[in-house]
Amino acid sequence: MKKSLFLMTFLLIVAPLFAAYNSFGIPDSSEIRANLIERWFEAPLEEVRTNLPEIYSNAAGEKFQVRLEETDTTFNIFVAPRTVIDVKVYSSKGVTTEKQDVYPGELPGSWVLVRNKKTGKPIRIRYYFNANSDVYVQFTPSGKTALADLVIFGNYAARGASTGLPFNAFYRTSIEDVLTMTKRALPWDYVKIDNGRYGNILQMAGVIQQHLPEILYVPNAVYDEENKLVQIFNGKPFDNDDAEENRLYLSSAGFVKWIADGLVQPLAGGYLKLQPLFTPTVEYKDNGHIGVLSQKYDLFFALNWIRNTAAAVTSVYTGKTYTFDQAGIDVNINPFAATLLPDGTMNTTSFIKDTGYQVAILRSLLYVLAATEPDTLYFGAIKGTDRSVSPEIQAFNECITFLPYFDCNNLFNCFVFMNGRAMSLSDFCTLYKDDFVYLTRVRASDYFFPYSPNSTEN
Repeated sequence: MKKSLFLMTFLLIVAPLFAAYNSFGIPDSSEIRANLIERWFEAPLEEVRTNLPEIYSNAAGEKFQVRLEETDTTFNIFVAPRTVIDVKVYSSKGVTTEKQDVYPGELPGSWVLVRNKKTGKPIRIRYYFNANSDVYVQFTPSGKTALADLVIFGNYAARGASTGLPFNAFYRTSIEDVLTMTKRALPWDYVKIDNGRYGNILQMAGVIQQHLPEILYVPNAVYDEENKLVQIFNGKPFDNDDAEENRLYLSSAGFVKWIADGLVQPLAGGYLKLQPLFTPTVEYKDNGHIGVLSQKYDLFFALNWIRNTAAAVTSVYTGKTYTFDQAGIDVNINPFAATLLPDGTMNTTSFIKDTGYQVAILRSLLYVLAATEPDTLYFGAIKGTDRSVSPEIQAFNECITFLPYFDCNNLFNCFVFMNGRAMSLSDFCTLYKDDFVYLTRVRASDYFFPYSPNSTEN
């Protein structure tokens, strides 16, 4: 009780001090909200409806709009910061562009109180602090206190964390105070961004994109340690009579090796050896279901490939020889407590050994990885359904590369390369929504020179 009283006193004293500054670098409305409680936050809906949108400025001169928006079941009070957009104006004199003030409800610095339309009771308060509006912190009432959630693209990095404060304390609390009060309860390192730490990712992605027109996807094609085009499963040369000298012929796995070779060749003076990349990395009983299937099918080909490839790159970086389980290359974190499904229900998500993650959480996962492991790229192995055999089997047959980063506006993005072409992360997640993906990590480098048949330096 004394602790809660102290925190409340602290908030009342210091909240105005943060109006001009917070570590997120976003507008703060706490001093404005302190004067809206009676008329907007606690008044019945009938009275709130009589309030026209109002414009206020904080001590730093930043403008906010207070307004009401209604849904079928809730009414929402927004305190939203101003931004300026260009608007085209059509007249008899032609088309001109004018500046117009707007107040989006999900802009960094926005605050919204959601209340039940029938009862008037509060449901939640949400703070938008991130350039990606699907990343936010929210508070829900629970008895005499409020619980905190940190949400990243529909996945809960923390859910129902205790604050020890009454819900209405957040009517006037600044985002900086929220950060201070919940620094032990919420994993803020997942969402703290430094966009100046992704130079190597951007460099590598640019180089890969530059070479994509040279690449032709060919199943079973890979370049070995002597940079000869061979068949991936038996090492035999291809019939090169019809091959174009200015093209690269790469399979899914061959494309990943080509990227890895571009990292190791400048340091080691050679390319990765082919045979060690097939080394088994999964243990199973020979007489079990997986063991019996493995006698006929290579169920873990792509998983073995990305693990051994990442371990080989790490070995070159460090000058020490590591196997996959020694190199720290497996991504096996469990950053999410739950996933919000489209029907409103919650689903627990987690890493599964030798399987990886559901593709449905991949965007959130890569966001966390980009924030906590900047300038790192990830080789992926896709565990999908192989319908080319009967009966169908689950197997790791395809490889992919992810290069996540935050741009100069702190917006999350990710380069995705697969089968010698680029694709968007959203397209990948749609195409493989029912599958799993396993990730291994490799440190990005600007010392990246992948082989090109058109280079004069080869």
